[in-house]
Amino acid sequence: MTAPDEEPRRADVVVCDDHTVFTEALAAVLEAHGFRVRDTAATLAGALAAVRAATPAILLLDRHLPDGDGVAALPTLAAASPRTRIVLLSADGDPAAVRRAVDGGAAGYLHKTAGVRDLAHALRRVLDGETVVDVPAGRSPRQSPDAAAAHRLAAHLTPRERECLALLVEGASTAAMERRLGVSGTTVRTHVQALLTKLGVHSRLEAASLAVRHRLLLP
Repeated sequence: MTAPDEEPRRADVVVCDDHTVFTEALAAVLEAHGFRVRDTAATLAGALAAVRAATPAILLLDRHLPDGDGVAALPTLAAASPRTRIVLLSADGDPAAVRRAVDGGAAGYLHKTAGVRDLAHALRRVLDGETVVDVPAGRSPRQSPDAAAAHRLAAHLTPRERECLALLVEGASTAAMERRLGVSGTTVRTHVQALLTKLGVHSRLEAASLAVRHRLLLP
């Protein structure tokens, strides 16, 4: 039985980034926010070894590493420790890479400009089973996904993000969404940005159009 004054078990994390100063600073930050950093690595090979040894709850992985692309390595890393949820932390917000990462099984894709509190909150959401995407909106040209791809992407939306998408289809403004959902405007914008990124679209209109065209909101 857990003693009344015993601290709850902290989630184990492995951090992989080839910038040592960044890795050490990030490890200290995560420890301060209730995570336990089991190991750090600077290469994909190092991450693979660390994940096999520690089987952490989360692998926080840079995308561009000296020995390869973190997105391309997702299947190998996931096979090494099926219980580990892999979160990409990158300065690269390329929407195509985000889509490939999420479609390839990543539990999250976060931008390095995120604040410490936002990062810690995102990792806790990942631990709760969510797929979390938080990157600045890009403006790269892209092709609209076909029906099968659109449904694969929509499967990663949280229930609240699906509610927001339904309201976008209705043409609701941010203020109207605040009233309907009972949340702040900041929270609405956070959910909307997340669903735009997950669906690989640039605007609310594109998201609504995609949802209607491919019937994404039908049960």
